[in-house]
Amino acid sequence: MPSTIPAAGTIPWRRDSAGRLEVLLVHRPRYHDWSWAKGKLDHGEDWPVAAVRETEEESSVPVRLGRPLPPATYTVLDRQGVPAVKEVRYWAATPTGPGGKLRNEIDEVAWLSIREAHDRLDYSRDRDQLRALVQMDQEGELETTAFILARHATAVSRGSYKGEDDQQRPLDKDGERRARELVPLLAAYAVERLASSPSVRCMATLAPYAATIKRPVKTLASLSEEAHVLDPVAAAEVTRTQLGKRRARVLCGHGPVLPVMLHVLSSRCSASASGRAAQVMIDHAIDVGMAKGEVLVAHVAHSPVLGPQVVAAEQYLPSD
Repeated sequence: MPSTIPAAGTIPWRRDSAGRLEVLLVHRPRYHDWSWAKGKLDHGEDWPVAAVRETEEESSVPVRLGRPLPPATYTVLDRQGVPAVKEVRYWAATPTGPGGKLRNEIDEVAWLSIREAHDRLDYSRDRDQLRALVQMDQEGELETTAFILARHATAVSRGSYKGEDDQQRPLDKDGERRARELVPLLAAYAVERLASSPSVRCMATLAPYAATIKRPVKTLASLSEEAHVLDPVAAAEVTRTQLGKRRARVLCGHGPVLPVMLHVLSSRCSASASGRAAQVMIDHAIDVGMAKGEVLVAHVAHSPVLGPQVVAAEQYLPSD
C-alpha cells in the first residue's frame, strides 16, 4: 500500500463591490501552476491548524476557517521518488486581515471571479472545491459561524483529589497539555467568545486560549454537573440562546451535560446533504459520548427565515 501524505488548505473568498464572489489563487513558479493555497501537516498538527498556517505562509493572507469543502486525493512522488497518495482537506475561509509580502514558493496571488478562477485553475480536481463553494453560496450556506462544544480535558481523578469541592478539581498534566493544544485549533476558527461551566477543570481547558486572545471565559452555572441534576433542560436553553449569536464561540462542559447540548445542535441541522451528515455525526456523539478534551465544531448559517441552521460539523480528539 502506498503511504499517505496529509495536507490541508483553504479557498479564501470575499465579495466584490457588487456582491459577487471572488476567490484567492496562488501561483507556484516551480510548477508553473495556479491552485489553492495548501501544504503538508507538521507532525502532530491538526488539519484545520495546518490549513490556516499554510494559507498564510503561501498567500500571506491571514484567514479564519469556515465550513469544510470536498477533499482531494491524488498520487504524487514522495521525497524518495516513491508513489504516494496525497490527501488534501480544504475549508472555505475568509480573510481576517490584508496580505503581506509573499514568501516561500509563491510568486503571485490573485483574487478572481468564479469564472476567472475556473479558467485559471490548472488542475480539474481543484474545480471540485470551487463548484462546492458556489453551490453553498447559492443555498445560503456559505457564510457561517463556528459554534464549538468542548468537553473538559482530563482532570485529577475524584479518588485522588484531596479537596472537598469537586468543582475545584483541577486538570492533570495530560489535561493541561490538551488545553494548550486547543489554542491553535480554536484560533483557526477565530473563536471570539468563550463560555464554560464554573468547574475549574472546564475553565482551565479554555484558559490558555482565553489568555492568548485576552478575553475572559464567561461562567454559565447551568452548564455545571450540579445544576444539570437540578434542572436537566437548563443547559439546552443556554445552548439554544448561544446558537443564535453570530460570533464564533466555544462552550465547555461535562460528559453528563453535553448530550442535551448536542440534542439542540441535532435539532437545528439543515436539510441539505451536509446538514444531514452533520446530524449523523452529532447524533453519534450523543450516543457514544464525547471524549475528554474532544471538540465538536458546528458550522452555523443564520437564515432570516429558518434561524440558525447547522450546515456542517467536524470533530477533533486529543492527540495520543
